[in-house]
Amino acid sequence: LTMTTATYATEAKLFNKWSYDDIEVGDISLEDYIAVKPKFAQFVPHSAGRFQAKRFKKAQCPIVERLTNSIMMHGRNNGKKVMAVRIVKHAFEIIHLLSDANPIQQLVDAIINASPREDSTRIGSGGVVRRQAVDVSPMRRVNQAIYLLTQGSRQSAFRNVKTIAECLADEIINAAKG
Repeated sequence: LTMTTATYATEAKLFNKWSYDDIEVGDISLEDYIAVKPKFAQFVPHSAGRFQAKRFKKAQCPIVERLTNSIMMHGRNNGKKVMAVRIVKHAFEIIHLLSDANPIQQLVDAIINASPREDSTRIGSGGVVRRQAVDVSPMRRVNQAIYLLTQGSRQSAFRNVKTIAECLADEIINAAKG
């Protein structure tokens, strides 16, 4: 009995189920901006950390918590983090049932695949505005990918029989496939 409690105390598993060990970030440029190393492990994606206090500090925010924070959008969901944690938990259960893989790894793969590598910006000179292709910074790639995943799941769940958790799970699985 004491041995099992000691193992629980040493390794933090997400929702006491999924391990942060052997999670690989396939894209070398995004390694510093996707916080999934065992150092960032937590039981619940609800740390109440102040990750907006300093520039680039949100790169240290665990990636599952960033997904949870991104779900709390659109006026009626603002500040309801417990509800967002519940949605992520259900979505991860569904991902595990459908793909038999670690949902954290699936999320990381989905973020890598959903992140844009190139964008266009407006260059205006002399009253003429034209679009110019530019590379996207790694931080913006991660931000954009999380935003697009949650936005897609929110829109597909709206006026639909499927729950937001099911839609989020579908979104992550499909993005992880590529």
